[in-house]
Amino acid sequence: MAVYQGREHLPAQLESLAAQSFDNWVLIAGDDGSTDGSDAILRRFGASLAPGQLRIVAGPRKGAVANFRALLTQVPASATHVAFCDQDDVWHKDRLQRGLAALSALPADRPAVWCSRVTNCAADLTPRSMSPVPRYPPSFRHSLMQNLVQGNTVLMNPAACDLVAAANAEAGPVVMHDWWIYQLVSGAGGQIVYDAEPSVLYRQHGGNLVGANDRFAARLAALRRIWDGTYRDWSRRNLAALRASADRLTAENRALLEDFARLHGPLLQRVAAMRRGRFHRHRPLSQVTLWLAVLLGRS
Repeated sequence: MAVYQGREHLPAQLESLAAQSFDNWVLIAGDDGSTDGSDAILRRFGASLAPGQLRIVAGPRKGAVANFRALLTQVPASATHVAFCDQDDVWHKDRLQRGLAALSALPADRPAVWCSRVTNCAADLTPRSMSPVPRYPPSFRHSLMQNLVQGNTVLMNPAACDLVAAANAEAGPVVMHDWWIYQLVSGAGGQIVYDAEPSVLYRQHGGNLVGANDRFAARLAALRRIWDGTYRDWSRRNLAALRASADRLTAENRALLEDFARLHGPLLQRVAAMRRGRFHRHRPLSQVTLWLAVLLGRS
């Protein structure tokens, strides 16, 4: 759990952890320099747990993405699965149990990530909508264009944990830790298990790092990011991070990554790479916008 100034909503999330139907878990909380009493809230919570069930470590003070990546280095060798936890959400009681059951049915030596839909809620947890169901199966070619793995629902199996930990030591800056994990695990031939049933109440408030993309304003903001070059900058940052771990990708996906790189070249090269790579986003309008970005050199 990455923690920063979480006093207002942290207690509800901690209560939902304590209420999990699967109770053999350890919480590692990275406090990124909170001054609002978050540390005291965590310590009071820890007093109600078994010895060693809560560890509080100092975050790097470089934002939530860096905090989550730093926390990956704190996972003990004895751990099996790893879940990400946002400080201001509320988990469904069976969040861990459902994820573990799904992953246990898969080959243990293949990296796999379980994730799910979320219920988008107002700040008081009044439900507003559910996140959309993907139109297509998860894939590496899709991951290069758009994130499908919502970080506050992520659960990784041991093989995925090992893969992500190794790549974490290689990669430079990434846009978002969950997007990078989707790219890395799918690129390495791993499996993304998407559960269409929500597992988290995703609280929307003024302090969200990334809000729910379920409103017209959010979609307009996405178009603006393409137009002003932000999306192009994100693509180049993702490309650099994946190239640092290219030897961990399958041969087919290494070739696909190079087609992705060609989307940053001259016009005819971009169009050819887009067709050959069959890159896509999930919604028709979003796909049209992607093509427009490619044509305008903003992909």
